[in-house]
Amino acid sequence: MQKLRGHDLLFVGFTLFSMFFGAGNLIFPPFLGAQAGTNAWFAFIGFAASAIGLPVLGVIAIARAGGLSTLAGRVHPRFAAVFTMLCYLSIGPCLAIPRTASTSFEMFAPLVGGGAAKQLIYSVVFFAAAFLVALKPEKLTDRLGKILCPTLIVLILVLFGACLIHPVSAQYGAPSAAYASLPAAEGFIAGYQTMDTIAALNFGAVIALNVRAKGVSEDRQVVRGTIRAGWIAGAVLLAVYAMLTHAGALSGAAFPGGETGADTLTSLAHALFGTPGQVLLAAIFLIACLNTCIGLISCVSEYFHGLFPRIPYAAFAAFFALASTVVSNIGLAGIIRLSTPVLNAIYPAAIVLIALSFVPQLEQHRWVYPLAAGFTCVQSVVAALAQSGLRIPGIAALLDKLPLAALGFGWVAPALAGLALGLFLSLRTEKLEKTK
Repeated sequence: MQKLRGHDLLFVGFTLFSMFFGAGNLIFPPFLGAQAGTNAWFAFIGFAASAIGLPVLGVIAIARAGGLSTLAGRVHPRFAAVFTMLCYLSIGPCLAIPRTASTSFEMFAPLVGGGAAKQLIYSVVFFAAAFLVALKPEKLTDRLGKILCPTLIVLILVLFGACLIHPVSAQYGAPSAAYASLPAAEGFIAGYQTMDTIAALNFGAVIALNVRAKGVSEDRQVVRGTIRAGWIAGAVLLAVYAMLTHAGALSGAAFPGGETGADTLTSLAHALFGTPGQVLLAAIFLIACLNTCIGLISCVSEYFHGLFPRIPYAAFAAFFALASTVVSNIGLAGIIRLSTPVLNAIYPAAIVLIALSFVPQLEQHRWVYPLAAGFTCVQSVVAALAQSGLRIPGIAALLDKLPLAALGFGWVAPALAGLALGLFLSLRTEKLEKTK
């Protein structure tokens, strides 16, 4: 088979959706709906741009470039090494993988009771199961795309259908202060928390394995199949996010005061179905979080196995499962607090790399990628440090005055300045070289 077609393409697309759709994807859309209220759909536009558009473009960018290391290497080899490592650690044992267990446990806590001991037992069983499935990364399409993903979609449709038939509120509530003005901008920033743009830069290698496992051997067709799978995953994400945003907006109006999207969905499920609703919600969270956990363990282990080939893939998978078990027990709220400044530091550079990759021949101009990405990183890292309470005297105050800084987009002006300066210097250097 030279091309990925029909049901094989669909299942690979479902596999990518399953890898994307985990803890953050479940809790942030309904929380956005609850917080934005009557501005929910304006906020959803921004959220969809950063939580769907950027990840799909990221998959395409990586497929076309031939890997994250190649794309980031257009800035500098050392930047590629550091940035790639930070991306894998963020979606790996430091943030995203532990969040899958802590989020799904919060859904089981109302049914079985909470407490540190039960959370530890749950996380051990959860990561043991994820580790066993992740031992065969080339088999993810058979295990995620054909079984777990369709089951997850059916369960979400049941919850959404109940919202349509028996809405818990006649209308959306008033927007919170954060979403009262410029809700689309706030929604765009909220989309960072899904971590999908960072994940997209790393999932391409695993998806390519699954495309090849379907009999596609030609590199060009592997890239094409990966891109088409990205569009399918994006379409499914758009539909599911829209359903969860609507459900969250109704739940937020009926049960205000929830601190997370998990609280929002818990109130909704209990109101619609009672205790069976909690069981339904727990099943949704378990499947979604397990899907993503398996995908993340696979891609992170593949990456580090490539760096250190003498260490078996299985050893890396076991290590990351064990490390994530430890980190997950700090709880969901703690992980979210930790992740916010880290993502605000990394995301702008990822967005700039993706955007630059779609401008033809831009990588041939020597200074464009280094200056655009470099200026972006200076602003985003300083702003993230300030958000954590570590303000650099003078520099932080200066960067606060940049256009759009108050909205969380202070990196845009430095990125454009780096692009312009990079083009100027590159063209000038190229002209001088031609005259010699």
